[in-house]
Amino acid sequence: MKQPNLATEIDMFGRMIIALEEIEACREFVALIPEVRTNMVFAQPHAKTPDEVMAVEGRITIINGMPRAAGRVRFGASGHMARLIIELMKTDPSVRAGIDFANPSGFSDWLSDYCTKQGWVSAMIDRRAEPAEIRLAGSSMQWKAAEAVRVAGGRIPKIICDAGGPGKEPVCILVGNEPIGVAQDLCEIARTSAQSLK
Repeated sequence: MKQPNLATEIDMFGRMIIALEEIEACREFVALIPEVRTNMVFAQPHAKTPDEVMAVEGRITIINGMPRAAGRVRFGASGHMARLIIELMKTDPSVRAGIDFANPSGFSDWLSDYCTKQGWVSAMIDRRAEPAEIRLAGSSMQWKAAEAVRVAGGRIPKIICDAGGPGKEPVCILVGNEPIGVAQDLCEIARTSAQSLK
């Protein structure tokens, strides 16, 4: 793992802690935590491996009806989400942060409308189109990232959703330049959807 300079590491750690505080204060987000739980990632500039991506150890779960980080923030705490962000950074190196969340039945239609109102690019990908050899090679997240960029016409979508597949829970991912903005955007989605979908 390439060590970031101390100032970069302190900045990254501070932003992740503030972002986690946003998430943990958002009761409405509980409804969007998937069965596999949520992780939030923040990559070093020019990251090439998951060891260069900061994430939440043990992911974000639900404790006493509120979102809670299960462990500490550290480099190398994510595999799947880290690989997705690294792949997206090949298209735009400034997109270094992301968080995944549940895509319950009917939610993606609402979310697509929400993205349109916000002026965000979104992409729905079909996991059934993923080649078997990609799944077997453990490269699903790289494929998912590349497919999202393809569906969005060469741009990185702000929101990437899929409807799941065999053994795969339907999830969405929100990405951005840094985790505080990502957390704020996701909490706004959670609060607005909780009101809209009542």
